[in-house]
Amino acid sequence: MTALLDANHVSKVFSGRMGMVHAVSEFTLSLDGKPKLVTVAGESGSGKSTVALMLLGFLKPTNGTIRYEGIDPFAASGKQLRVFRREVQAVFQNPFEAFNPFYKIDHAFTLTIKKFGLAKSKNDKKELINSALRSVQLDPDKVIGKYPHEMSGGQLQRVSIARALLAKPKLLVADEPVSMIDASLRLRILEHLIMLKDNHHVNIIYITHDLSTALQISDLVLIMYKGKVVEQGDSESVILNPRHPYTKLLVESVPVPDPEVKWLGVSTQYEELLRSAEIREGRDFPNNHFAG
Repeated sequence: MTALLDANHVSKVFSGRMGMVHAVSEFTLSLDGKPKLVTVAGESGSGKSTVALMLLGFLKPTNGTIRYEGIDPFAASGKQLRVFRREVQAVFQNPFEAFNPFYKIDHAFTLTIKKFGLAKSKNDKKELINSALRSVQLDPDKVIGKYPHEMSGGQLQRVSIARALLAKPKLLVADEPVSMIDASLRLRILEHLIMLKDNHHVNIIYITHDLSTALQISDLVLIMYKGKVVEQGDSESVILNPRHPYTKLLVESVPVPDPEVKWLGVSTQYEELLRSAEIREGRDFPNNHFAG
């Protein structure tokens, strides 16, 4: 049986004035099609957003392969790419950057419907939009006709999810979808992601630095450090009983609300741990020792 998504030893190297930067190394993930919520977690700079861009087909890997239902999106024909673009949708970190401020909210919906030929009449289009908005608990009468700046971040992020839902996706990549949302609204956004998985049978890849939300909603968690997956498994095993020292620090590293206490950050603490134990990657604690 062909996997819905198969990322096999994917790497991405950027080159610049400072030389070669290995943003992602040997990333591997396979989804068999059964609805699953997979979290890719790590600090800023760990490579998780680069992974998201490659899985969405926006950034071509330097090495390795990505297959969606057996098709390479970077070598797909026009028809195959059209199917890929419809079935693989995204929700990004900043909802205000996802919408053109010069257009009303309606524009994002009508553009998606027109792009993929989802409606045959104006009535069909209206019903599709209304149904999508209601599915994320938004009143169409209070959304249609508004500009993005007239809505809160939480409302706009739910509009993003509703827009993605229009295309009836099989895979949704959500890159830090709650990091710019008020804490009081984060739970609602996460509930909608779970709803997509359970009610609409959508596979979700959730990119985050927040392990507390990962614990609540994930079926599988991958922890990234400097472009490599260092530990993976079910959420309770990885977050409640971490094995890799970096994961342990990531779980335990909650800043103390005391201005006199210096917070080094997880990466700094991990590097100091490596130095103090006189170990280096590839020896006692290779980055991918616990992956798999």
